[in-house]
Amino acid sequence: MDTQAVAAEFAALCKAGRFEEAGERFWAEEIVSIEPMPGEMAVLHGRAAVQGKGEWWYANHEIHSAETHGPYVNGDQFALRFHLDVTRKASGQRMQMEEIGLYTVREGKVVEERFLFRMG
Repeated sequence: MDTQAVAAEFAALCKAGRFEEAGERFWAEEIVSIEPMPGEMAVLHGRAAVQGKGEWWYANHEIHSAETHGPYVNGDQFALRFHLDVTRKASGQRMQMEEIGLYTVREGKVVEERFLFRMG
């Protein structure tokens, strides 16, 4: 599966709110996930670690809405733009986020995901 096909299917799953399924289907075993924050989740290696990050996110945030735009493809990479309206469960703080996910594809699998975000 080429990058364009992976991007189209990954984006369709995200647009349908099936983010976990997109990861399960397309993450490589050796995926690297890079977040723009300090701490132990800033850079994660391997499918299990990245799945754990997702589980942590859903356990700690109430998602009011999530929109996915794209994909935008260039070579072996594609980007998706996300608009999120979430509340942190611990603090009750509601926030709107805009995030870009930049994904690198090799042999039909996402081997790296890198996130850039803006709080609004």
